[in-house]
Amino acid sequence: MSDLDIAVACILLAAATIMFVFNIRLDSSDYAPHRTKLDQLLERRDAIYDNLRDLRFEYRAGKYSEKDYEEIKQTLEIEAARVLAEMDLLTGGTPTPATRQAATERVRNS
Repeated sequence: MSDLDIAVACILLAAATIMFVFNIRLDSSDYAPHRTKLDQLLERRDAIYDNLRDLRFEYRAGKYSEKDYEEIKQTLEIEAARVLAEMDLLTGGTPTPATRQAATERVRNS
């Protein structure tokens, strides 16, 4: 191979590399904003509230005993208080006594 062939091959390789790098098509997900921790907590809070509403409906429909209902409800309420406490920490809000207690229980249980 001659020096000219090597030079042409290098130029073609460089041109192909540049075209590959700059012709990337962005996906629609590349333009979507990334979810923050607060967004995740808001979604979790909403899911817990939906679960509480569903639990209440199923209890009234007779699917749960009163004891089971109270245990599950208490667990969901504690989880909701923990999520609200984390939201308060992120936003700098003043925690309520319930969220302070839930945060304290989380530290003790960890």
